[in-house]
Amino acid sequence: MAVPKRKTSRARRNKRRAHHALGTPGLVPCPTCGAPTLPHRVCRECGSYKGRTVTEVEITE
Repeated sequence: MAVPKRKTSRARRNKRRAHHALGTPGLVPCPTCGAPTLPHRVCRECGSYKGRTVTEVEITE
């Protein structure tokens, strides 16, 4: 079985992990109310999806 000859240094390990960071979510404005939402998901503010009201949203104040 192959075994590493040397321990992987912290610098080399961290260089490999440099691309693992999470990016910001791509928010798009809701076509009905204009609130920022994730694409292909129901709007949390108005409850619409593809121009139709899918769910009823309770207003809490």
